[in-house]
Formats: sequence, C-alpha cells, structure tokens
Amino acid sequence: MDTCTFPTLKRPHARRLREIYRSAGWPFQDVIEIELLAAGLLERVSDGKGVECMRVTDTGIQYLADAAQSNRNALSAHNTLVDQVAQAMLRDGRIVWKNLPLRAALPEEVETPKRWRVCMPDVFSIRNTTVQAYLEPIVHEIKVSRPDVLGDLKNRDKRNAYLDLGGQCWYVLGCNAKGEPIAEVSEIPSECGVMVCTGQKLDIVRPAPKRPLAQLPFSVWMALAKATPLQAGTEEKGANGYVGHQGMLNTL
Repeated sequence: MDTCTFPTLKRPHARRLREIYRSAGWPFQDVIEIELLAAGLLERVSDGKGVECMRVTDTGIQYLADAAQSNRNALSAHNTLVDQVAQAMLRDGRIVWKNLPLRAALPEEVETPKRWRVCMPDVFSIRNTTVQAYLEPIVHEIKVSRPDVLGDLKNRDKRNAYLDLGGQCWYVLGCNAKGEPIAEVSEIPSECGVMVCTGQKLDIVRPAPKRPLAQLPFSVWMALAKATPLQAGTEEKGANGYVGHQGMLNTL
C-alpha cells in the first residue's frame, strides 16, 4: 500500500511506528497513537495478563517499508544534486568540500553571550587564490523535498551559521513530480540566493547578496587543512551530461 493512501500521516507517525515495532508496544495514549490506530497501522492487543499493548499491523509494516524507500529515494536525489553543484564549483576553478563540519559564530543578542554552532554545509567552496581577501567563500544548501525546506527555514541558527561562514549563501532547490520548484522564491530569506535545478541546469532565480567577509576564522582554516577537498572527476568533462557552471546558470 502506497504511503500516499495516508495523506494526514507525517514523519512523527512513521517514527512512532518504528519505535513501537522495536519495543514491547507500551501505549503512549496520545494523538499520534490515536491517528495510527484509526488508519489501521496499529492495533490493540492483550499480553495475556490483562495489559493492553500496541502492535504494528501488516498494513503498518508496509507503510514503514514504503516510508523507508521514500527516504532512500530522497537521499539519492539529494546526493545527486549535491554532486552536481560541487562539480560545477570545481569547473569554476574553486576548491570544494562536501559535508564538512565547520564552527561558526551566531549573532550576539541582548544579554546573551556569544554563541557558536557546528554546521555542515552541503557544499562549501573558496576561490583558488593565495590572497585571503579574494577567497569569496560560498555555501550551497541543497533541498529536494518541501518538508525539508520548510523545516530548514525555521532553523534561524543554522542559516545564520552559514551566513557567518560564506560571503554568499545559496539555497539550491529541486523540483517536485510536476516539475515545479519545491519552494517559492519569496519563501527563502532575502539574505540568501536561490537556484532551481531543472534537469542538468542550475537556474539562478535570485542572486545571492555578496557580503564582505574580513577573514575566515582560525577554526575554519584548521578544518579545511585537515579535510581533503574534492578532486575533479571524469563527469566534469561532460561525459554524464554535466555542463560548466557558467553554462548552467541562466542569470548572473
């Protein structure tokens, strides 16, 4: 049974199902459990001693299997788009890292001490230069599903961390099954640029503001020094349909 049969069920429902499947099935007696029971994904059973437990039904097992496959498909699409952006940055002559943990400073608030956050940009790149003022660090955050976009937009600290690290910060959006971008440009904060992936092209919908960055923090330099940047691969020559960054961006 396809997960779309249950349009009102979301990630917390699948997470609860997994928890019950792995456990002895003690009831939570909350709204999520009620909805799972109503959908036929859970059923009440007795342990033989008069104690009522929850058991995942065959329909619930199929729902979990479908949800797991959906997650794998989304991860595959995400990784593909991450690679596409990374290869484009390499072809622009930049030095590129993927999923590199970096320590960033968050904006100071009134009566709040300075805070730090370790973030992991999907793609982080700098210019290949020996002059620090010309590094132009750029962060690309890749999104291929609408729930992921909406959840990310609520995380202001994560976005501020990216802005602290990069002179430019971009959201790269995939498209849904109808070929439409998974988010409207107006939904993305104005301090970030927006690209939309259509096939093998990255269309610039809104340029990212270029912010002056005095210098990369020492902690970032250390992280870059310890990590191995990406190397150019055969796909960069166009064998797999990739095109250069300048050719794949419709607007600059």
